[in-house]
Amino acid sequence: MRIVLVGPPGAGKGTQAAFLAKNLDIPHISTGDLFRANISKGTELGLEAKGYMDRGELVPDEVTIGMAKDRMKQADAANGFLLDGFPRNVAQAEALDVVLKADDMQLDAVLDLEVPEDEVVKRIAGRRICRNDSSHVFHVEYNAPKTAGVCDTCGGELYQRADDSEETVRTRLEVYHTQTEPIIDYYRAQNLVVTISALGKVDEVTGRAMEALKSKVGDK
Repeated sequence: MRIVLVGPPGAGKGTQAAFLAKNLDIPHISTGDLFRANISKGTELGLEAKGYMDRGELVPDEVTIGMAKDRMKQADAANGFLLDGFPRNVAQAEALDVVLKADDMQLDAVLDLEVPEDEVVKRIAGRRICRNDSSHVFHVEYNAPKTAGVCDTCGGELYQRADDSEETVRTRLEVYHTQTEPIIDYYRAQNLVVTISALGKVDEVTGRAMEALKSKVGDK
């Protein structure tokens, strides 16, 4: 099964991608992982991407597409893959179609995780991170620490990352609406999109997604 996962920041794409990939026995391919792997291995594309990143510039679409193309050709992706964070815009979606067609492949579904904008803001702006260990993550409403501003695990100070401020979140949402959301209409025209609510517990959303995918593409 070849799937693209789409959704706004705060929709839980990374969490759902990991669970879905495990349940479907296909690799989870994220843009972040592609960049890290290529840079750490010193590949030609990795070095090119690093050059742009070091200069504070956006990595061009063709570099990202090249990394994704190489990853999708690896042995563990022979029976499918789940793309998370790619394609990020219509140009990348069109390029992905070209790459897949050249290898006589096609997408089976595009899973759209739907979350109300106010909920996205609440989810992200409410996060608090421990200064001692960034893996200790709390939420002022959904996973509040026993003592406000103090990590339950190590007693470190909890803080809100600059990227998690409401203003920044709304800016990220605007970028998503402008750049990424149009790919949903692009894929809807190909009858690939299945939309589910990403509200609720993680396992509930995963179950909802699995049912929607099976309903869409059967038991591929």
